[in-house]
Amino acid sequence: MSQEASEADRFLALVAAAQGRDIRLTSIQAGLLVAAELGIAHDSRAFARLLGIAHSLVLRELNALAEREDVLQIVKRDLRTMRVHYTLPPPPDEA
Repeated sequence: MSQEASEADRFLALVAAAQGRDIRLTSIQAGLLVAAELGIAHDSRAFARLLGIAHSLVLRELNALAEREDVLQIVKRDLRTMRVHYTLPPPPDEA
């Protein structure tokens, strides 16, 4: 198995695990979270390009996910390119 195939398998396994932890997540939403966690993509266009998904679909899922403030935060919107930059929220304090 090539390294690229094993990385794709790992990504898909992490997406499935994220969906297992939160059944409200769609595959694209879980992929956005995993991509941010792994540092693969932090903006909508990069994610869409890497996965070969229409940017409009990614934007729709990203906006739905951003409504849940505890899961994902939008940090910047580029109106010209429609690119949306996002990040995971900081972990809660364990004090």
